[in-house]
Amino acid sequence: MSISLNPYLNFHGNARQALEFYHSVLGGEIRLMQYDSVPGMMGEPAESEKIMHGQIDTQDGLTIMAADYPASMAEAPDAASLGHSVCVSGDDAERIRALWEGMSNGAQIREPFETAPWGDTFGMLADRFGVPWMFSLAPSSRG
Repeated sequence: MSISLNPYLNFHGNARQALEFYHSVLGGEIRLMQYDSVPGMMGEPAESEKIMHGQIDTQDGLTIMAADYPASMAEAPDAASLGHSVCVSGDDAERIRALWEGMSNGAQIREPFETAPWGDTFGMLADRFGVPWMFSLAPSSRG
């Protein structure tokens, strides 16, 4: 038996691009399901190529999911809205530093990835899609 908690991000038409970028950084397996895979369930016919559900699963246990809102939900807040962050934390220095570097490409750095007052190596950014991320590396593994 297992249980997991993972982010599910909603976009206004660019979920595919976001998931493909996250896949290029995170690695793992990516699965994309378009609106037209379940006819009549989501959106208008012109929205057939939007992502109804997308998911990335990595070998080290990371999962991120995303979807596009249908046009009828144009006013709904998307993943770039403030009030949340995707957080990556742990003690695998090489992996977390590589993820920081990858996500930094095209991002707005809000806090550089450096030693924080509480001892972790910590940084914050808004990725190229405006999604806020936090990275935290345990102090015993900064090496």
